[in-house]
Amino acid sequence: MTENQSTVSRIIGSRILGIDPGLASTGWGVIESSRGKLKYIAHGCIETSADISRGQRLVIIHKSFLKILKTFKPEKAAMENLYFGRNISSAMAVAEARGVLLMTLCSKDLPVQELTPNAIKQAVVGVSKADKKQIQEMVKLILGLDEIPRPDHAADALGAAICAAFGAMV
Repeated sequence: MTENQSTVSRIIGSRILGIDPGLASTGWGVIESSRGKLKYIAHGCIETSADISRGQRLVIIHKSFLKILKTFKPEKAAMENLYFGRNISSAMAVAEARGVLLMTLCSKDLPVQELTPNAIKQAVVGVSKADKKQIQEMVKLILGLDEIPRPDHAADALGAAICAAFGAMV
């Protein structure tokens, strides 16, 4: 992006897709950032069943994600990085889902900002050790929503989009 395009983007605004990747549940949220203000557009989750093969679940994620991209036409994306907890097998499944999402975004030439969970917490709450409830409440307040976005993964995805927007406003 040239300096001129960056300036125009800040004046006109941009549509940002936030993503909280997962094999069972991939949260997504779309916001618009314009002149220092954020506007909520939509959110949801791509759900897959453990009753089908992992490969089929990844196909469902890919196809569903393509529909989201086509419907909401984001200009950029923000995706939470993989957090390695104690369960390495679930981390592998999340990494596979994340790979499918990243490949889908790149195939559409969408710039992707990868964010750590702590960076998202810091941007949304102001504290990198914030808990889920604090993040959800701040997402609600920042976007002027009547209630906390559900399910949790969608609220986390909106948090990623907010973090990317705040970074773009600097």
